[in-house]
This record gives sequence, structure tokens and C-alpha cells, in this order.
Amino acid sequence: MTTSTAPVGTDRPAPQQLTVVPLRHYGRWIAAVAAISALVGVAGSLAKNGNLHWEIIGHFLFADLIFEGLVTTLWLTVAAMALGLALGTLVAVMRLSSNPVLYGMSSLFVWFFRGTPLLVQIIFWGYAAALYQYVKIGIPFTTVTFFQVETNSLLTPAVAALLALGLNEAAYASEIVRAGIQSVDPGQTEAAHSLGMRPAQTMRRIVLPQAMRVIIPPMGNETINMLKMTALVSIISAHDLMSNIQDVYAQNYQVIPMLVVASLWYLALVTLLGIPQSWLERRYGRGSDRGGHISPLRRILTGTQAKPARTKNTKEAGA
Repeated sequence: MTTSTAPVGTDRPAPQQLTVVPLRHYGRWIAAVAAISALVGVAGSLAKNGNLHWEIIGHFLFADLIFEGLVTTLWLTVAAMALGLALGTLVAVMRLSSNPVLYGMSSLFVWFFRGTPLLVQIIFWGYAAALYQYVKIGIPFTTVTFFQVETNSLLTPAVAALLALGLNEAAYASEIVRAGIQSVDPGQTEAAHSLGMRPAQTMRRIVLPQAMRVIIPPMGNETINMLKMTALVSIISAHDLMSNIQDVYAQNYQVIPMLVVASLWYLALVTLLGIPQSWLERRYGRGSDRGGHISPLRRILTGTQAKPARTKNTKEAGA
């Protein structure tokens, strides 16, 4: 640190050179040691526990039946999120419409699918044939039918699971998208209209790109949650990962080892899904305070410190 001399013609003594001592955070180190010790203790206890039958876990971890269930789980997650996001965006726009019919229908949709448990919806779609034996398309209130098919042949367990997951997700996605759209300054829409842009163009090119900064974090959580909620479709035997796991432990009675296999695969998939979510958050967060967020893992690997949150006072002070 450099020292400065006193101004000429004054009697003020020159300031002494200061030695800056960093603040010691002993409490943090004590808490870190305690947490690591507890983690090591739990890991060691599980590793030595013979009731887990690690040989069974290793045998079924990469079994063909497990991979078949993983394929079903992954395509259900992707398809249900695509259906939920597309339909949820439409419902969100309808809820923001000044048309009372569109607003009422969209509100009714959200009210119903958010108000009933997902497990009930899955069972309902899985056993819809008990309500309607045939799916018909024709002229209402007449016997004229253009198309007819048995419900059981149309609503297979996989299709029923997709409908239940997708429609339920659409209700939640619509609220996320609506919140993102409402977070954009209305002046942006007025400016776009003044340039001659149509409402659809304004929504697609101006509003939604700015709303993505608010939409991406909760939508990423919804995607991860969707991956885990696919385990519920095992109730209708949709042959997902959890369904195949249940089929195995129903035969060998090794419930805990098979649940460990399922947990390991879900943890691996959730970890992989977190990577694109973090990338999207940084991309759409550019130019804002949250755009400089550094993940804990990156901080540990690079030694980079987290950026302090900028408050109103610090912004004014730096201006």
C-alpha cells in the first residue's frame, strides 16, 4: 500500500502506512468442518451397511430393463414439458386478454388442473374407458358419427400419462408465463405499437424475449420437477423407470436396493438438466444483476468470489 505525503504549508502529519488484516471467519470454518464430518459419517455408514446389498445395486444399475424405463421417462418429460409450455403460453395470453370469454375459459382451465391432484388426473386418464367406452367424432345430439375408436386402444398408458402430465403442467406454466409477461414494462408494448408492429409481433419479438429472464428460472425448476413426477405414472403401468423398478422388486423383494438404483438415476438426470438451466439463466440474465451470478461449483473450482448484490444505495453511490 502506498503512503501519501502531507500537503505543503500544513502542519498535518503524513498518514502512517496501514496493515490490512482480513477478517477471520472462524464460525464458517467450524460449521464447514462439522458439515463435512457429518457427511463423511453418513457416507461411511451407508457404504458399510450390508442391508443395502451393493452387489444388487451394481447388477441392476445398468440393466436393460432400467434403460428401457429411462427412455420412457425421458421422452415423457420432454413431450409433457413441450405440451405444457405451448399450451401454457396460449392460456397465459388468453388470461391477459380483454375478451371475457377467453379470460373465463383460461381461468377455468387453470382452476381445475391446479386444484386437482396430479395422481388423480393420471388415474382418471388411465381409466377413462370406464367413463367413455368409445371416442367419437360426429354431429352432437345426433347419431351421425364420422370417426369412432375404442378408448382403451387410443388412450394407452403412455398416452394417458402424457395427457395428465402435459395438461397439469400447462396450468402451472401459464402462471409462470403470465408473470413473466407482466414483468415487462408496458411502455415496451406501446413503443412497439407506435412503430406499427402488430400485437402478435410485439408479443413474439419484444415482450417474450424480455420476459424470458423471469420465466427461465421457475420453468427450469418445473422441468426438473416434471422429470421426478413421471414416477407417478407407475400407478397405471406406463413402463417408465419407476414402473420397471417396481416390477423388479416385486419379484426379488429387494425394495431398498432397487430404490437406490432409481434414486441414483434420478439424481444423475436432474444434475444434467441443471446444466442447460444455468446456461439459459446466464444468457437471458445478461445486462442485469443476476447475469453475473456464479455457481458454487464454479466458485470452488476457479476460486472466484461471488459478486456482491447491487442495491439502490450502491448504484447511487457509484453514479
